[in-house]
Amino acid sequence: MTPKISDKALSIIKKMQQNELTESVIYKEIARFAKGEENKATLLRLSAEEHAHYEIWKKYTDTEMKPERLKVFKYKLIARILGFTFAVKLMENGEEAAQKEYDIIAGEIEESILIREQEKEHEEALLSMLDEESLHYVGSMVLGMNDALVELTGSLAGFTFAMQNTRLIALSGLIMGISATFSMASSEFLAAKSEGRSDAFKSCCYTGIAYLITVAVLITPYLLMDNSRYLTALFMMIAAVILIIAGFTYYISVAQGEKFRPRFLEMSFISISVAVISFVVGILAKQFLGVDL
Repeated sequence: MTPKISDKALSIIKKMQQNELTESVIYKEIARFAKGEENKATLLRLSAEEHAHYEIWKKYTDTEMKPERLKVFKYKLIARILGFTFAVKLMENGEEAAQKEYDIIAGEIEESILIREQEKEHEEALLSMLDEESLHYVGSMVLGMNDALVELTGSLAGFTFAMQNTRLIALSGLIMGISATFSMASSEFLAAKSEGRSDAFKSCCYTGIAYLITVAVLITPYLLMDNSRYLTALFMMIAAVILIIAGFTYYISVAQGEKFRPRFLEMSFISISVAVISFVVGILAKQFLGVDL
């Protein structure tokens, strides 16, 4: 016979029970398409853990529940697009807010503290076992993206005042960006080869793709704006830089457990500083060289 508990505690327990069941289904669904037998086994173990917690809470609620299908679909989609490691860790990060709820029910259900500690320790151990190939090349992607952001942001800012024509700026940026993509990718390939790595080609592909995507995003504002609206395009480009940095930094902070704010501020400061300096250089170059396009 289960002990008598308050309505507030019962409401919290029902919420936890629902979450455990839903997450159990999410782990199981992601395991269906996750690559690597060890990853599949780890995800299925996580699924079993969550379902066991669901059964514990069911003793107190005496209620059968169904998983939240919309939440299951959401995390399956995230896992397909951004990788299962990111999806799983994003979901687990959301559980940190549940700590206060555990504290609330601890006074009535002593078992809840033990459940919480066991869950946290076991899940952290299992999550550390996940091994996704794309995360091995995060360093290569960061290298490509950082280099593209710094070089191209500065170049486009300098071109903006020197040329004052969005089409010319976009053309110059595209030519420079494509050339730099091949240069960066080949440098990464040679560096990996010199280190004796067998994944040199994959590493250079990740670097090149990250660089090329960044190039495409940064020159897009200049292609969208009229020739005379080069300053508008410049501000749109800087906004895109900040969004790229924020998005990629958030991905890394979740997938690799790093802090978001320091990395974001550092990358933003470097890219924007280079853009400002290059913009001033463009003004001075046009003034002293007497070039009028």
